Amino acid sequence: MSEAKRTSSVHVTLEQLVRLQHEAKGFSLLPRQPVKSLLNGRHGSRLRGRGLSFEELREYRPGDDIRSMDWKATARLRKPHVRVFTEDRERPVLMLVDQRSNMFFGSARATKATTAAELAALCAWRTLDVGDRVGAILFNDHDFVEIPPRRSRKSVLRICHEMVSMNQQLDASQQSSHANGLNLALRRAVNVATHDFLIVIMTDYDGDDDTTRQLVMKLARHNDVLAALIYDPLGIRLPVSGLMDATDGETWLNVPTGAKFQERYQQLFQERCDQLRQRLGALRIPILPICTHDPVSKQVLSALGQR
Repeated sequence: MSEAKRTSSVHVTLEQLVRLQHEAKGFSLLPRQPVKSLLNGRHGSRLRGRGLSFEELREYRPGDDIRSMDWKATARLRKPHVRVFTEDRERPVLMLVDQRSNMFFGSARATKATTAAELAALCAWRTLDVGDRVGAILFNDHDFVEIPPRRSRKSVLRICHEMVSMNQQLDASQQSSHANGLNLALRRAVNVATHDFLIVIMTDYDGDDDTTRQLVMKLARHNDVLAALIYDPLGIRLPVSGLMDATDGETWLNVPTGAKFQERYQQLFQERCDQLRQRLGALRIPILPICTHDPVSKQVLSALGQR
C-alpha cells in the first residue's frame, strides 16, 4: 500500500484516534437519561446503570435519603434505620467495530468505517478514564481481531492500532466475502460477554437478519447493549437529478440519479430502518445514531452527556 493511500482522508490514522482521548469527557455510556433514537422517534429505552450491592443496615443519620429507609427494621428496632448500598465498580465494556467493505462509504467528512473507529476510540478512552475494563471485537470482510477487556492504556492503544490497520486495508475495489460477518462477530461476543458487560455494537447493520436478532437477544439477556447506527446522509437521500461523483481517494465514478431511482432508494432505506427499529425495539435496546458528517465527540456528548 502506498504512502499516499495510507494518508488519504478517507482512512483514519493512529494519531487521530489517540487525540480523541482529550475529547472523551462529559458523557457516560450508562446514562441516567434515556437514549432517544432518530429511528425510534420519541421512544427511548433506558440503559441500566451499575449494579448496587447491599452493605449494611444502620441507624438513620441526619442527611440520609428518606427513600433508603427500611420501615420493617425501623418498626422492629423502634429506631429509624436505613439500608446502605455500595455501587458495583466493575462494568467491562466490549465494543464490536465493523470495518467491512460496506462501511467504506462517505459523502463528506469521513466514511462509515472511519466514523465507527472514531466512536470506538472515544468509548475506549472514556471507559479507561472511569476505571473500567475495555475490549473489542474488530471485524472486516476476511478477519477478526479479538482484544480481551483490560484496564490499561496499552490495551486501548492496541485497539486503536488494530482499527487503523483494518481501516487502511479498505479499498473501493473490494467485494465483500463475508455477508454474514456481523453475525459471526456477534457469536464471538456471546462467548466473551457472559454477564454484566456493556456491549456497544458499531455498524451500519448491513446483513441484519433473524439470526442477528437471536444473537443480540442472547447478549441482552445478561448484559446491557447499546446499538450505535453508523449512517451517512447520502445513504438516506440522493440528488434528484444529474450525476453524483463517488471516489475512494484515487478512482472516480459517476453515479446517475433521478426521481424514480431516488424514490426507490429512500424506500429501501426506510424498510431497513423499520426492520431494525422493530428488532431492537422489541429487545428494548437503545439506538444511538452517529452521522458521518459531524464530529463524533459532539454527537456522543449531545446524546449521552451528563446532565
